[in-house]
Amino acid sequence: MKFTDGFWLVRDGVRISYATDVRDVRSGADRFTAHAAVRKVTGRGGTLNAPLLTVDCFSPAEGVIGVRVTHHAGKRRPGPDFALTTPAGETARVRRDGTVTELTSGPLTLRLDESAPWALAFHDADGRELTRSGRKGTAFAVTGDGTHHMLAQLALGVGEQIYGLGERFTPFVKNGQVVDIWQADGGTSSEQAYKNVPFYLSSRGYGVFVNHPGAVSFEVGSESVGQVQFSVEDQTLEYYVVAGPTPKDVLTRYTALTGRPALPPAWSFGLWLSTSFTTSYDERTVMSFVDGMAERGIPVSVFHFDCFWMREYQWCDFQWDPDVFPDPEGMLARLKEKGLRVSAWINPYIAQKSPLFDEAAALGHLVRRPDGDIWQWDLWQAGMGLVDFTSPDARAWFQSKLKPLLDQGVDCFKTDFGERVPTDVVWHDGSDPERMHNYYTHLYNRTVFELLEQERGPGEAVLFARSATAGGQQYPVHWGGDCWSSFEAMAESLRGGLSLSLSGFGFWSHDIGGFEGTPEPSVFKRWLAFGLLSSHSRLHGSSSYRVPWEFGDEAVAVARHFTLLKHRLMPYLYGAAAEAHRTGVPVMRPMVLEFPHDPACRPLDRQYMLGPDLLVAPVFTEDGEVEVYLPEGTWTHLLSGERVTGPAWRTERHGYDSLPLYVREGAVLPLAADGTRPDGDWLEALTLLVHPSTGPGYDAEITVPDAAGAPAAGFRVRRDGDLLRVTASGTGRPFTVRVAGGASAEGTGEVTVPLA
Repeated sequence: MKFTDGFWLVRDGVRISYATDVRDVRSGADRFTAHAAVRKVTGRGGTLNAPLLTVDCFSPAEGVIGVRVTHHAGKRRPGPDFALTTPAGETARVRRDGTVTELTSGPLTLRLDESAPWALAFHDADGRELTRSGRKGTAFAVTGDGTHHMLAQLALGVGEQIYGLGERFTPFVKNGQVVDIWQADGGTSSEQAYKNVPFYLSSRGYGVFVNHPGAVSFEVGSESVGQVQFSVEDQTLEYYVVAGPTPKDVLTRYTALTGRPALPPAWSFGLWLSTSFTTSYDERTVMSFVDGMAERGIPVSVFHFDCFWMREYQWCDFQWDPDVFPDPEGMLARLKEKGLRVSAWINPYIAQKSPLFDEAAALGHLVRRPDGDIWQWDLWQAGMGLVDFTSPDARAWFQSKLKPLLDQGVDCFKTDFGERVPTDVVWHDGSDPERMHNYYTHLYNRTVFELLEQERGPGEAVLFARSATAGGQQYPVHWGGDCWSSFEAMAESLRGGLSLSLSGFGFWSHDIGGFEGTPEPSVFKRWLAFGLLSSHSRLHGSSSYRVPWEFGDEAVAVARHFTLLKHRLMPYLYGAAAEAHRTGVPVMRPMVLEFPHDPACRPLDRQYMLGPDLLVAPVFTEDGEVEVYLPEGTWTHLLSGERVTGPAWRTERHGYDSLPLYVREGAVLPLAADGTRPDGDWLEALTLLVHPSTGPGYDAEITVPDAAGAPAAGFRVRRDGDLLRVTASGTGRPFTVRVAGGASAEGTGEVTVPLA
């Protein structure tokens, strides 16, 4: 939200009061509080008839410094609040030196000088200033209608770039944009977003998290071009500056605070095939899809039933449509016999025609208006109500309706919707409706995820979720929502996924071929390569099927080729997944995350790193022309074996069975022998594809995980003159070592391969 009219003026009807004069600083061992007048006080009379801002500075975790600015402290705080993990004990220390007070937490220091104009300056471990909240950086504003806003500004350095703020489909670098943190079902072609996260990451090696679950308005160099401004309609504004020095360090600290992603089961990394949305389907249709994929040699891991597995007008009643699926238990058993897992679509709404509506209403499980009426509307489902997940009883009731599906054989749920949450309502726990609007999805996804963990066990729970906010990364996987079937939508989907990955989310997917409309065969085939080189891969559409043979024989071959390739990459991909679970560093990584010191990588949004060592550049053209940037080092194309020395920009042309897919110098890729499934025995006939760096000092270690993400075997790869020596630990099984473009050898324990 903008409060000023250019640099000099304030907008009509707006009054802004800026922290100006430090009146005192009260410090403890690990925190301090400053009181700031909003005008320069020259005498005792100046202390009267004017506001005083209370600025609390503290550290919730090592390397994180919080600032809480309060105008009137008596405002009621009904919640909800983000659930943050803060370690016990002191994580910071305060030092006073004359008029200067410093709060240091890990590599981050906040400095306030009482004798200087108001400023909160944040410095890294080397004393370099990262950012500051300066002359107009701490304030409140009252608009013409009497609405009270708290606002802060943090300085942007020359050339500094800002990322994140959730899954945003607008330009990847957020400088110059207005970003409103407010859940919306807006598709992928606008500034609206399904996944709004009040956290941004800076190219200067720090992050900022605004600890407010409701509407947060960001002006990223868009009101004051040298500042990131964020504001909330409240009496208090709390934000955390998160230290680096690298972007990975920032994400590790941020996800330690807001929650790390659960590790999805290995089977979920295979290909998901859907009925699509409004298409006509029954068991015969489903089995024709499944059998058709098998006949064409395309492995499928999960079959997904979208909305119309339930009866029309009755979403959700969680009952199979008896006219279409008269034997759901038998059908699910038959799918299981084919080796498939099963996903079912749900949403948090109960239509009036559903038998569950009256039951939920009688039990008090639906959200009500202030006058006591149940909140209803006809958008999406006729007369639908909204399950009140702030009520423990409502959460248990909702889970009780899903459990029979799990007992029937459903393995996971697509938790759709959760964005259009009203604010003219009363919540069971008294939550503030404005704060609950964004937070609702967190309760929804948590409710379903916890049921899956309870029924299937830790490590077996997985969602396909559309909406989320800060902390939602704990309940993967999230997909990119409703996009068109075009190259442009494919590119905007990738931008959204890369922004989400820099917002703390470790796993992400999208609808291969696009959701709305029917893609041209060229779009579908290019999207297949992109989709099967994402963390999770799903074929899904709206009014048309997404089985590959609908798009020609070549599409079938492309689907088979990249599905088998992804399965062979699973020991590598699941290692990256385990890293995301352990550290918060995502599987799909924007180039700036892996190469933060390369200026050319900072704006790149049409390519990414898949794990630490694979560079992927999807092709967004029918003729196969694509631009790709390779950072410094030697890169080897995984499919062709071509070697390229970076840094270099390249224009390449690829057939549908290829794309820029480069392996980083020094990498050791563990490859599974079995390409037919994602969750096979990865140590059975394992191949280590080695891309040694030049020079005699090459020494690399890799770990192959087991199905729980724990180390199953380790390998050390060393250069010894003209030989490559590979030593295994934790396994006595045979493995093959293959040098990229060179020789190979097989053995157990230790394998030696000539480099020449």
